[in-house]
Amino acid sequence: MYAYLKGEIAYRSPAFLVVDVHGVGYHVHIPLSTYTAVQGLEKTTIYTHFHVTQDGQSLYGFATQTERNLFVQLIGVTGVGPTSALLLLSAMTVDEIRAAIIGEQAHVLQRAKGIGPKASKQIILDLKDKLTRETPEAPVLLPAADNTVREEALSALMALGFNRIAVQKALNAVLRDHPGLTKVEELIKLSLKALSL
Repeated sequence: MYAYLKGEIAYRSPAFLVVDVHGVGYHVHIPLSTYTAVQGLEKTTIYTHFHVTQDGQSLYGFATQTERNLFVQLIGVTGVGPTSALLLLSAMTVDEIRAAIIGEQAHVLQRAKGIGPKASKQIILDLKDKLTRETPEAPVLLPAADNTVREEALSALMALGFNRIAVQKALNAVLRDHPGLTKVEELIKLSLKALSL
């Protein structure tokens, strides 16, 4: 219904904003990342999601469209409501959440308040394939040089007959555990161990 709101920030708190758009104040629920993004701003553009339930109507807002899109995907998961999705987006960045889902790291998602073992597994089950299609290389934040090493390791492991998604998962896990890794050979060896588990 509302794609975005562009106006003055009439009130801000870590939980919500009131955005004044031509004299109308919109109460918008936000994650902490958006609260941080609007610090020091008088005017802003907030990307919104209008959520309707039997109990009422609520407006949720985000500093970026990427954040909003992930929020919409999260609330589409059985057992994950808007509050839990906001808490997850407040606890982690979009890239961290995506990496945890694609890497099937339920324990990472559980760091967010309100996300238990059942919800974290359901999030992975429902969203892993969607996110893998959206970001086939999986969002692991690495310097440019390391991306070349990752690409070479990915090609080599796929040439050995391993499934692309399984290889990406293994590479992500190894690179998270060994962030300083720069040699293709070492990355392949450690990834092969991870793939054999």
